[in-house]
Amino acid sequence: MKKPKWVVEKEQARKAAAAETVWLFGLHAVRDALMNPRREKLQLMVTPNARDKLAEAIEAARIDPEVVDPRKFAAPIDPGSVHQGAALEVKPLDWGRLADVCIGAATPRVVLLDRVTDPHNVGAILRTAEVFGASAVIGTRHHSAPETGALAKAASGALERQPYLRVKNLAEAIEELQSIGYLVLGLAGEATQSIETALEGRRDRPVALVMGAEGPGLREKTRETVDELVRIDAAGDFGSLNVSNAAAVALYAARPPRAAGV
Repeated sequence: MKKPKWVVEKEQARKAAAAETVWLFGLHAVRDALMNPRREKLQLMVTPNARDKLAEAIEAARIDPEVVDPRKFAAPIDPGSVHQGAALEVKPLDWGRLADVCIGAATPRVVLLDRVTDPHNVGAILRTAEVFGASAVIGTRHHSAPETGALAKAASGALERQPYLRVKNLAEAIEELQSIGYLVLGLAGEATQSIETALEGRRDRPVALVMGAEGPGLREKTRETVDELVRIDAAGDFGSLNVSNAAAVALYAARPPRAAGV
């Protein structure tokens, strides 16, 4: 019997995901990936100079690099990429299910991204999330930045340590977090209350912060699904923060009681 179209499409998507690989580049990103036991490494291209700088990581990863002349460095990455003579093909990281990642810390903090597609912004947010001890950064499978070499370089190693999940539906992910006790706050410039005001007496709860893309902000469905809309207090009407800067300020404002000194 012929398989239904939806079954065929699901199988094709599963095969495509299994075949997906990522080329990381740059000494820092490649070194951290080589040192990450969770990361499946496929092939490494390095110049002699980069090989010497990465010698310890190469030995730890037990990978046999392809050493190439700097003038003939032809890894399949954007020609404009600052690769520093190192490129590593890997499989994307699998952090598991949302609930598995977002349950565990005493007062967890999570960042959700609504159509944030710039890999440099997402990389910077991953760095910030790691600094503030966030349990995860969550985007969507479509309309969000995938795991790429540019994202890894912007994350400066955080991609290897900070859980980055991409879910099918952001509203459903929000509802799942709410079902396990999260207070979900959506960042919106027109909100009437600040993050600090919304968290008065509630800092001991798990908190998720939803950040929208610069310009359009949160989608209507997202606004309807979050528990409350909040803003970052500003000194005046001078514009808005870059989304990665806003994520840093929001995570600081929403830090748990012990970190906040409450």
